[in-house]
Amino acid sequence: MKKVEAFIRHEAFEPIRMELLDKGFPSLSIAEYKGSGRQKGITEQYRGSELTIHLRPKLKLEIVVDDKDLPVVTETILRYARTGQVGDGKIFVIPVEEAIRIRTGEDGHEVLQAHETKEIPAGA
Repeated sequence: MKKVEAFIRHEAFEPIRMELLDKGFPSLSIAEYKGSGRQKGITEQYRGSELTIHLRPKLKLEIVVDDKDLPVVTETILRYARTGQVGDGKIFVIPVEEAIRIRTGEDGHEVLQAHETKEIPAGA
């Protein structure tokens, strides 16, 4: 199993999410981050003065997949996140030793398989 961590621009997220969902990868996590990279600061005008912004907003996308599915996920991210401009982001691939579904206690590759979902009652 591999964990894919991708730092992407906000506008790339929705097309990535939709294609991953269509390809059978519904489970992912995102978080908002700020960071700097080779793009350094971006200078903008604000109320008549120059302001340099050093930390750019990004989304961190995390998804754990079987080794065989890694190319599908990374290619999907690259397709929508790559603009050719500085600041497009990065993808990191990290080995995952074990995965356990807390609700059922299932472990291993079964945890990554899409399953039939039942309606979860409100407040559960």
